[in-house]
Amino acid sequence: MIMDSKREVRTFNITGLQTRAGEGESQMISGYAAVFNSPTDISGWFTEEIAPGAFSSAIASSDIRALFNHDWNNVLGRSSAGTLRLSEDEKGLKFEVDLPQTTVARDLVESLKRGDINQCSFGFIPTVEEWDYNVEPAKRTVREVELFEVSVVSLPAYEDTDVSLVRSKQVAENVEKRMKLIKKINSTLEGK
Repeated sequence: MIMDSKREVRTFNITGLQTRAGEGESQMISGYAAVFNSPTDISGWFTEEIAPGAFSSAIASSDIRALFNHDWNNVLGRSSAGTLRLSEDEKGLKFEVDLPQTTVARDLVESLKRGDINQCSFGFIPTVEEWDYNVEPAKRTVREVELFEVSVVSLPAYEDTDVSLVRSKQVAENVEKRMKLIKKINSTLEGK
């Protein structure tokens, strides 16, 4: 699948990723794919925070997938199928996934039990954001997103796709241009 250059991926260390299953039940995992008001350094270019409520519109209107390692071939659940449930609480974007009886899901459960995997991520396009260029590095607050997927991931890095890396460079270049412009305006105003 070709991802457009506007999509971004964020990965977080999480606590509370859990697995459970009763007798004859399928495995279920739950955790937080994103945490609100938690500053995240985006490659030293800017800091970012996700605001409470950023996912509410997407949860209500989008068909979102749960993936393993952002791989669209490894679908673990889907909101339209009822196998992925998403909600926002005071902490962040919470999810529960009823895992399929697949090799990928069974392997994932084993890795979770061993503690080898304990992180989550999400793929999104910011639709409402605010920038503060009066701080260094600049700060972006994401207020609303178009959410495509949540993922259980093995690495907390932005290396999932080249496209997300290209997008990050584009954002950094825009931030740098804006910072130079603001400094120029400020120095002009101070000179008056």
